[in-house]
Amino acid sequence: MKHSSPTIIIIGGVAGGASAAARARRHSESAHIIVLERGPDVSFANCGLPYHIGGEISDRAELAVQTPQSLRALLKLDVRTFTEAVAIDRMQKTVRVRHVENGTEETIAYDQLILSPGARPLIPPLPGIHDSRIMTLRNLQDTDRIKAAAADAKNVLVIGGGFIGLEMAEQLVHLGKSVTLVERNPQVLPQLDQAMVRPLEIALQKHGVHLILEDGIAGFEPHESSLKAILHSGRCLESDLVILSIGVVPENGLAKDAGLELGPRGHIVVNAWQQTSDPNIYAVGDVCETYDPILGTRVAIALGGPANRQGRTAADHIFRGAQAQPYPGSIGTAIVRVFEVSAGITGWSEKGLKQAAIPYQTVTVNAASHASYYPGAETVTLKLLWDPQDGRVLGAQAVGKDGIDKRLDVMATALRGRLTIDDLVHLELAYAPPFGSAKDVVNIAGFAATNIREGYLFPVATLAEAGAQIVDVRPSTVSSKQPVAGAKNIPLTELRDRLAELDRSQPVYTICQMGKTSYYAARILANHGFQAHSILGGAHHQL
Repeated sequence: MKHSSPTIIIIGGVAGGASAAARARRHSESAHIIVLERGPDVSFANCGLPYHIGGEISDRAELAVQTPQSLRALLKLDVRTFTEAVAIDRMQKTVRVRHVENGTEETIAYDQLILSPGARPLIPPLPGIHDSRIMTLRNLQDTDRIKAAAADAKNVLVIGGGFIGLEMAEQLVHLGKSVTLVERNPQVLPQLDQAMVRPLEIALQKHGVHLILEDGIAGFEPHESSLKAILHSGRCLESDLVILSIGVVPENGLAKDAGLELGPRGHIVVNAWQQTSDPNIYAVGDVCETYDPILGTRVAIALGGPANRQGRTAADHIFRGAQAQPYPGSIGTAIVRVFEVSAGITGWSEKGLKQAAIPYQTVTVNAASHASYYPGAETVTLKLLWDPQDGRVLGAQAVGKDGIDKRLDVMATALRGRLTIDDLVHLELAYAPPFGSAKDVVNIAGFAATNIREGYLFPVATLAEAGAQIVDVRPSTVSSKQPVAGAKNIPLTELRDRLAELDRSQPVYTICQMGKTSYYAARILANHGFQAHSILGGAHHQL
């Protein structure tokens, strides 16, 4: 056990810093725990900020998880707001701080130092970028500014279609604003694979969001009455308010000036106990990079859950040393709601695996969120990625209107437990008609993956990859309402009697509505000597 009465300075609160402070106090009543925050708020629900802007969280006070006063009372913390750390002297083990309100400075000694400054919104050096009508969202003060500006705005431009950009677009629509969303990538939510986010894009457009893809921001032209945004394409958009949400960069200035080791993207390098290259200095949250337990690489993941747990790990190591449980790494589980549709990811995406040159296999399946015969069932689309050598799960994505968080949580647990596609087949999940199905979509993903491995299913990911001989095996009434271009409609129940209509010398590509019936059809064809492939996801996913 380490000394029980150290002086611990924590720079930055919110998730990681506040968690570290609370855990440290539970280890020791005598430790002097100093929390420095350059703003007025030490612990607030930053993930809830968009929902206060849109009015879903009506009371601003609900976002203040703890106040400086409550932290002092509950945890006996020395909380110093409006106090900015400006330099670290590693040799002397001191931090020089500046009092924001009067500009005076002082030096504070520490035994251990925890860095939790987070990450700041990326603001590129573009023409007109500093206009006061261009805003970013990071803290409660930003929330207040955006909420006030939105009250008088009619047209709002959101630049960036990531998690925060999507949440802001949704909430601004709730406020009755005309919203345009610009994303430089060919899809919203670039963290996911493109086909999986199409339902989000449809939901945005359905609710009136003007969606502009594959076009980025080149600069702004401020005018008295409005703000003009110039896109790379040359297109000009007028708005009353701009929300800039194109990414974040780590607040690494203190660490860089102190000579701490940084990763390739500027994040602080830490070990399994969140120690930096200086063993007396720890880093937690968005400012640091961590271990990826799936592939063993280094990753930087800006999420509240990992930040909280990293703060706990750092505090445990200060008091327990090597006896403390190391932080096992982050797998990047995240979810977003866009009106009635939710989508999320855990682990690696197909894009990421391709870029990393990691071998993988993938399948996309559809199933009902609960028993299909019970009212209210919605379609869940689940994409599974796994290692072709040992079947270990590498990642998963899900999209739909109900039960998306449940499936992502199951898949995140599977990733953490290093489960395989065979394990997914036999996962015993909660089932009753209002809650699930006897064969959950997670099980079905396992069925499909093992069928691919065992040669029972030869999938094709998209219609574009299919050959000329496509067979739509849906009932004729369904096929006629949503036809598949170039496909011959032979309902599954008629397939065995109509084999003569197909060319045995050419591959056959089967498609249905959800993906299950096309698999059945492909098996019938294969058993009759055809080279048969099933188009993944069905018309629901492809059209």
